[in-house]
Amino acid sequence: MNFRSNAKSEPLAFQMTPMIDVVFLLLCFFVSSQIFAQWETEIDITLPTARTGEVPQRLPGEIIVNILASGEVIVNGRSLDSEQLGSMLSRVVTLFPGQPVLIRADKTTAYEHVIRVLDLCRQSDIWNISFATGVPEG
Repeated sequence: MNFRSNAKSEPLAFQMTPMIDVVFLLLCFFVSSQIFAQWETEIDITLPTARTGEVPQRLPGEIIVNILASGEVIVNGRSLDSEQLGSMLSRVVTLFPGQPVLIRADKTTAYEHVIRVLDLCRQSDIWNISFATGVPEG
């Protein structure tokens, strides 16, 4: 009894299509997760600390307003004056009512600069505002 087949079997080839599909899906996943994980840490701001401070869940599309110690306002890497910030916030509220805004102010920033940004948010009818704090060390 001869159980061997007389036909020659071809060697298995490496399938590139499934490999490219998997790599593409991984690339899409990491790019999309990077967008939501970005925390604008490239701006040198020392946040004030709070004992009850915790790392909040980031909301999709959250606008982060950075206020430097000099009073300069930076949004998405662009320095904005009060008029530009007010018009940007008004456009955002028109398109997306209830848009969350996170204010990150340096701990040495004068209170008047934070109030100026809060006043612009109020004028634009933004009510979903939160403040970033750091966690105390030790």
